[in-house]
Amino acid sequence: MVTKTKKTEEITVKPDEKEAEVVVEEKNDEKKPQADEVGGQKDLKATAEVSVPIPAPAPYIEPGTEAVHGILDIQREGHGFLRPKFRASDRDIYISSSQIRRFWLRPGDYVDGIGRPPKDNERYYGLLKIEKVNGVPADESLRRPFFDDLTPIYPDKQIKMATKKTPLSTRIIDLISPIGFGQRGMVVSPPKAGKTTILKEIAAGIAENYPDSHMIAVLIGERPEEVTDISRSVRGEVVASNFDEAPEAQTRIAEIALDRAKRLVEKGIHVIILLDSITRLARAYNLSIDPSGRTLTGGFDPAALYPAKKFFGAARNCEEGGSLTIIGTALVETGSRMDDLVFEEFKGTGNMELHLDRRIADRRVFPAINIERSGTRQEHLLIDQKNLQKIVTMRRMIEMLNPEERTEVFIERLSKTDTNAEFLETLGKSA
Repeated sequence: MVTKTKKTEEITVKPDEKEAEVVVEEKNDEKKPQADEVGGQKDLKATAEVSVPIPAPAPYIEPGTEAVHGILDIQREGHGFLRPKFRASDRDIYISSSQIRRFWLRPGDYVDGIGRPPKDNERYYGLLKIEKVNGVPADESLRRPFFDDLTPIYPDKQIKMATKKTPLSTRIIDLISPIGFGQRGMVVSPPKAGKTTILKEIAAGIAENYPDSHMIAVLIGERPEEVTDISRSVRGEVVASNFDEAPEAQTRIAEIALDRAKRLVEKGIHVIILLDSITRLARAYNLSIDPSGRTLTGGFDPAALYPAKKFFGAARNCEEGGSLTIIGTALVETGSRMDDLVFEEFKGTGNMELHLDRRIADRRVFPAINIERSGTRQEHLLIDQKNLQKIVTMRRMIEMLNPEERTEVFIERLSKTDTNAEFLETLGKSA
């Protein structure tokens, strides 16, 4: 032990505890102070110890290696890659098939581990050790359910999107087309009717009211500036492919995002996917799959509908816990018979629809929601009986108005109240 003494100050350094705390002791030779009279304690030792906490050292990483992570994308050959940004890049990490089999890894798993840089004639990093899978130790991840084994049930808990007096779109959705955890919803929209704005407002409402939920925005064939705008607006993961990318890349991006959502649902998490759009996803599959030899209206291969329906059909509320909510947009009135075909094929698969109307948008009335065509199946499971009866009364009152003025009058009346509850009360007084 090395000891240095100067007057009444003693500094002690313990060499056997490297990077541990340094203790400074001050000793006073004068009369020791008495204990507090109220407490009735004995004489206190006049020794002041000052502990200087040292930050815990980072986990040891062998020289030449580094911490790596990414979303697992398993290839047909059995090996896989960890994609840090959902898409293929030079920063991907190679993972062998033996590691995948050992820990029963699944597509979409978020893997943390130790990797090494590529050697000569190698393109990708190599994964040396798996430490965590989806945030838990790798050994514990072996005991988890399979997504396909979870029991799907009707959505029975509403996702309330309204936050303040505005935006009105989220308040209208809560009244006209309520969305529950596990909903399979479609926003049916012609061009320039405001669907992107509504998607961003939906995302903002969910993020504010349900911060524990996990949101993933999947953008297929989007404009680059639109991707930037949504990335800055959505508090969650944004998975995007631009319209100038190959159809195979667009479909692969969507599949990885869906696998990622399934792995989170297996942990009991509520996941919300915002898909823009179902139409462009189906178009990408139409160009990327092997031709079946059959053709539908507009030159659409019927085999291209199945993978797109598989994506949309993954939405469900799970009885064991967790849910996957998918809200996708569908394009109509584009002048393309193929787009109309996709909408007609998907129309019966969802359990919630929100229709936007171009005629309303042309009059500069926003949100341009067609109230009479929008609705949710089994909405009585989401809304209590008292409010449900008020909403039925509201719909009957709206039907009495001029069809061209219904949305405009409804929005004007709604904007005069601060909450939906207040709005429904005013309807009762009017009736």
